[in-house]
Amino acid sequence: MSLHIEVRGSGPTPLVMIHGWAMHGGVFAPLVDVLAEHCTMYLVDLPGHGYSRNCGLPLEPHACAKAIAEATPPATWLGWSMGGLVALSAALNLPQHVLGLAMLCATPRFVSASDWPYGRDPALVQQLATDLETDYHATIERFLTLEVMGSPDPRGDLRRLRAEVFSRGEPDLRVLQEGIRLLDQTDLRAGLPQLHNGRSWWNAGRLDRLVHPDAMQASATASQGEFHVTAHAGHAPFLSHPQAVADALLPWLETLR
Repeated sequence: MSLHIEVRGSGPTPLVMIHGWAMHGGVFAPLVDVLAEHCTMYLVDLPGHGYSRNCGLPLEPHACAKAIAEATPPATWLGWSMGGLVALSAALNLPQHVLGLAMLCATPRFVSASDWPYGRDPALVQQLATDLETDYHATIERFLTLEVMGSPDPRGDLRRLRAEVFSRGEPDLRVLQEGIRLLDQTDLRAGLPQLHNGRSWWNAGRLDRLVHPDAMQASATASQGEFHVTAHAGHAPFLSHPQAVADALLPWLETLR
């Protein structure tokens, strides 16, 4: 079974959109509505997620990037959270398919290190991995709660994420475990200098509790990219502030044409 990729919008700019851990392409609906006249969007369900639950691909950035590139035209790739690792891998390894890289609350390394103080405590990721083994649904609920922390309407955003997370069926446990390992072990920082000439765009949520804005600003600097912050937003600004995200994204997309 191949990856499920839904095509939405009718605008002139092709845009591949890749979701985060435990979600699926449908989560981008508020941003898709705003961009529909400007972009033709390819909404990916990653392996083990949504309608791609049975596709059989590993949840590994390069494998996912290759499969997506084979099924979509050359486009700008937008990755949110964990999806940013797939989009960044594509930009580094399949540049002929990636016209521009948009990173939305996403960085090349999720956990902290001695030379990367901006990441999350590795203990958080390790605890999520342990909790998945004992209480699958509670672990997803905990992660969703972390995603909406800092949002101006955390209860509303949490309701929307809860409604989306299982709307296409439950994510595969094995793939969720692969995703946790991905967040724990992936480090693509060394490739950032390959991104240049303004072909990367980095948008942080000012109040994001999972991906610190400083991590995104450092990544934008290393890649000579464009950096934006959505004020009053948490980890999912496309839910709480879709128009603000679009207002920052669209002028940059125009520079790539």
